[in-house]
Amino acid sequence: MLRITYKLPIALRQQAFVARKLVPTIKANYSTNSDDDVVSRIKVHPIKRINESIDKKRARLIYQSRKRGILETDLLLSGFAAKHLRSMTNEELDEYDALLNELDWDIYYWVTKNYKTSPVPERWKNSEILKKLQDFSENKEKKILRMPDLENY
Repeated sequence: MLRITYKLPIALRQQAFVARKLVPTIKANYSTNSDDDVVSRIKVHPIKRINESIDKKRARLIYQSRKRGILETDLLLSGFAAKHLRSMTNEELDEYDALLNELDWDIYYWVTKNYKTSPVPERWKNSEILKKLQDFSENKEKKILRMPDLENY
């Protein structure tokens, strides 16, 4: 591991003693290992939710479908959630929840069937939810996708 310490600029270091004590020296760790797996470092593991009611689960999944961080994935997942979330069984909701724990670009490429860029892992190859998402993403009605209003959920 390479450890780099960044020092504060002189102007900041010359400020009042209290201010200098409040702003510690920043240390960052950088790996020089070529086998370092970036995905394992950036992937956040989901919180285990015990005894979550189905209504709370649906509300959480609506939020997670709308607020992904990548517009393309937001549009696909929010539209899909607005259309299908109310009719999903608890098992389907669990599967959809697990899918939302994947990385955004992976979800996007799997849903749009861009397997060259991101192949579908074995755990998702027989997923009914992924198949429904793929059907939804084909946009057979040729509608312009936009974020659904919250009343549509």
